Order: sequence, then structure tokens, then C-alpha cells
Amino acid sequence: MFLVMGITGRVGGATARHLLAQDKKVRALVRNREKATQWAARGVELIDGDWNDVTAVEQALEGVEGAFVMLPSVWAPSPDFREAKSVIENYVEALTRAAPPRVAVLSSMGANRTEGLGMITALSLLEQGLQRLPLPIAYVRAGGFFENFLYGLHVAQGGTLPVYYNPTDRKSTMVATDDIGAEVATLLTGPAWSGHRVVELGSMVSADEVAAQLGEVLQRDVNAFAMPRDGWSAAFEQFGIPKGQTGPAEAMFDAVNAGWMDVGVAGTEHVAGTTSARDVFAAAHKATTG
Repeated sequence: MFLVMGITGRVGGATARHLLAQDKKVRALVRNREKATQWAARGVELIDGDWNDVTAVEQALEGVEGAFVMLPSVWAPSPDFREAKSVIENYVEALTRAAPPRVAVLSSMGANRTEGLGMITALSLLEQGLQRLPLPIAYVRAGGFFENFLYGLHVAQGGTLPVYYNPTDRKSTMVATDDIGAEVATLLTGPAWSGHRVVELGSMVSADEVAAQLGEVLQRDVNAFAMPRDGWSAAFEQFGIPKGQTGPAEAMFDAVNAGWMDVGVAGTEHVAGTTSARDVFAAAHKATTG
């Protein structure tokens, strides 16, 4: 039995799919059973609760062969990241009381740093918080998700893909969420290890390359357009981030553009992605057009 946190999201869902494909039993901690109906139908054991309930997390960990843990995504975190710190404390307590044989943790490129990361700061705190645990832990530092470009299927019909990557021809680490799920499943079911390890996951890809691959799916020329820096806050507000709270999201992309999230940090392993942006676009396009 393997515990998968965040099973109703992209990465948790991908992890569960790959584990089930190996005929492994999967358990998930869910707040809303209705959202997890499809997983229950596939034999996933559902435990009621969420990452803010340390007792529920501990219950979900009982007797598992391995666990995949992650933080909820918070685009407008408090200045002190108290939301993340609360979940991290719960994880530490639960993993201490019900220690599984191994743990895989969703982290991010750049989490080796402690400042200037914006939203990624939460994942840096997660790694720091779990460092004290004497468990076999693998931190999967993933690149930016190709799925974050799916808005391009709707907005790039005119041939332009607006992005926050600048310059657009500069490569940074990117990956498909299915590849993350595959790597996590491999870590949880493959050869055992001791101590803590860090896996950088993804390939170096530019926004120009992403736009070109989107164009191939849409069968039109698509070019990436770097959004002017002074327009970021207004753009993020349109995505639903409250006015005056867009700083962490802006700082995250500033860190990407500064090269702080590129592969090659000393002492880490590296796994390249096998799924391209084109693959992600094509699958989503087929799902919406039939």
C-alpha cells in the first residue's frame, strides 16, 4: 500500500496512475470524497481528512510501504508562509509517529536556495523541515510544468503565446506532470535507499520551443511573447490573485529568469523528462475537440 497526497491534482493523480499501472495498492487522503469518486472506483482506499489534520495524516501513513507528500499550491501566501509551515509541522509529526520505509517529496528546482524564490520558498521550507527526519527521503525538484502553458490552446489562436519567461529563447527546467508521477512511482517501488537524496527532474526548454510545439498542435505559427515586467501584477490579478498579493508569483518568475532554477546543483541526481510540451498540448487538444 502506498499513500498519495494530492490525488485529485495533476501530480498526485499522475503518481496514483503509475502506481496502479504496477498493480500496487494506493491510499489517498481526501477532503472531498466526491472529487475522488473516480479513484475509489479504481480501488484506491480513501481516508477522510487533509494535510491540516495531523491525526488524519498519521492514520493515512499507517502500514504503508511508501508515501508521496506535497504541499498545497498557494499563489498568495502569507508573508511568513504560515500556511506552508503549518502543513510541514503536521508532516514532521505524522512521519515521526508513523514512519514509512521511504518517502518521496514534491519539491521544485530552486528549493536549494533560501531567499528570492517567491512561491517556491514554501518548498524550500518543506525540504528544510523534513531534513531532521531519519527516514529515506527523496526530494523531487521538478521544473516548471508544461501543463501551465495549456492556456495557450485558447489564447494562442492569433499566433502569440504570452509568457513570463524573458528572454523567450533562454532555456529553463520544464517537465510534464506525468513524468513527475512516473519518477515518484519509480522511487517508491524501486530499489531501497538510505538517507536523503535530491532528484532534479526535467529538461532545459525555452518558451520559444514551447510556443513552436503548441503551433504544431494548432497547425499555425505561434511565437512566444514576453509579458512586460511592469504588467505582471495586473496579469496575475486577472488570474485571481488578490491585488497587492502578487509579489510571490512575480518573484518566482524573476528567479526562473535569473537562472536560479536550472539543472546542475551539486550533489543532486538528474532525470530528464520523456514527455514533451507537444505531447501535453496534443493530449489536451484531443480531449477538448474529440
